[in-house]
Amino acid sequence: MALKKPKLSLSVQFPDPRLKPLLSRSQIRRWVQAALFADAELTIRFVDAEEGRALNLAYRAKDSATNVLTFAYTEDEDADVTQADIILCTDVLQREANEQGKTIEAHAAHLLIHGVLHAQGYDHEDDVEAEEMEGIEVELLTSFGMANPYLERA
Repeated sequence: MALKKPKLSLSVQFPDPRLKPLLSRSQIRRWVQAALFADAELTIRFVDAEEGRALNLAYRAKDSATNVLTFAYTEDEDADVTQADIILCTDVLQREANEQGKTIEAHAAHLLIHGVLHAQGYDHEDDVEAEEMEGIEVELLTSFGMANPYLERA
């Protein structure tokens, strides 16, 4: 018997449109769906450095843009539906992909999967949690034919 895929209500927003030609909604949906373990209502938003910095400052007291921010509204294991906003900063994503020798698509997939896991309560505050979360990320990325993002590049 096949496992039932979690239901996904997905909104994808590109206020910063630079990645829109590279990342199709169906591609984003596949990556997000792969990381879901429960039904979800998610908004994925691609922003520029200015908006990314403002959000990181307002909600995390860090005065810089970061690659991905997850605003999880239902981290409770008993919640019927995972609800979250996942914000990706185009400037940081592009810079990191270039620095790490990855495609934009591979890095976006990693950050989206990472954000979706956070939305479901996964974290990386200690070594055990980080190892579990990274293991799921690597398994999912590998299933899409993408390299392990945690391996050191030679």
